[in-house]
Amino acid sequence: MFLETYGTSKPTRYSFAEVKKITKRFKEKVGQGGFGSVYKGELPNGVPVAVKMSENSTGEGEEFINEVATIGLIHHANIVRLLGFCSEGTRRALIYEYMPNESLEKYIFSRDSNIYQELLVPKKMVDTALGIARGMEYLHQGCNKRILHFDIMPHNILLDYNFNLKISDFGLAKLCARDQSIVTLTAARGTMGYIAPELYSRNFGGVSYKSDVYSFGMLVLEMISGRRNSDPSVDGQNEVYLPEWIFERVIIGQDLILGRETTGEENEKVRQLAIVALWCVQWNPRNRPSMIRVVNMLTGRLENLQMPAKPFVSSESHEVP
Repeated sequence: MFLETYGTSKPTRYSFAEVKKITKRFKEKVGQGGFGSVYKGELPNGVPVAVKMSENSTGEGEEFINEVATIGLIHHANIVRLLGFCSEGTRRALIYEYMPNESLEKYIFSRDSNIYQELLVPKKMVDTALGIARGMEYLHQGCNKRILHFDIMPHNILLDYNFNLKISDFGLAKLCARDQSIVTLTAARGTMGYIAPELYSRNFGGVSYKSDVYSFGMLVLEMISGRRNSDPSVDGQNEVYLPEWIFERVIIGQDLILGRETTGEENEKVRQLAIVALWCVQWNPRNRPSMIRVVNMLTGRLENLQMPAKPFVSSESHEVP
């Protein structure tokens, strides 16, 4: 059914022999994930590509089909372009535009100031957040169907030759009608630390596009602080819960960027960006803004932003005595 639907439409379907030729027999490996390996390749017309080989090809290949079905037919400046795919028995490949500057994760957590300068100096931070927000707004509102990504995190935001940010990795995505407010999932999906509370417990509310908004907020908090939201190397994790750390610093007016000289104007910009992110990580999904609202907050007069309520249950209130 999948091949009947997608076999003749864009993206192009390639044979496994063609994939071998594109990758020069899988000569240059550029990445590895839970799904398999990524190789650099070149299409016959000279366009460089990244070829994602699915090594976890048990069952029906739902993540593979998901990825082709959700992003094969859309095009947006902030979403990675899927150019082709291969499906021959258990041999499955996805062929993407090549993104030479790796992922946002490398920039957020790098100690190299040159890498950091490219994207995360305060004046570029809002633009970086805005690029991701625009891609997400398109997924939620701009397509025929609403696309919920369910795995927004720094590792899945890639950078092209010009450092434009593009959302990638749609293996966990879910399509739903644009007017469908709540979606049904059989299990939580996503990456620890970025998964919205309602995916674990319906007591927080229903699962919806607001679950992606939460992941975006957590990503932006990491971008601001240069800290991972869950760091297994830190003892007493309760003490360093990232949204709480940032919330307290914003309330008392402390600088959020540590270890770098910043001006008052830069600190204010980062503070406002933090307020947007804190709205996004509210535990009650109803209190989170839509991505359209986030784009408006980032492009409008940020200084008019109200501080949200404390966006979580304080660690102090649930510590075991």
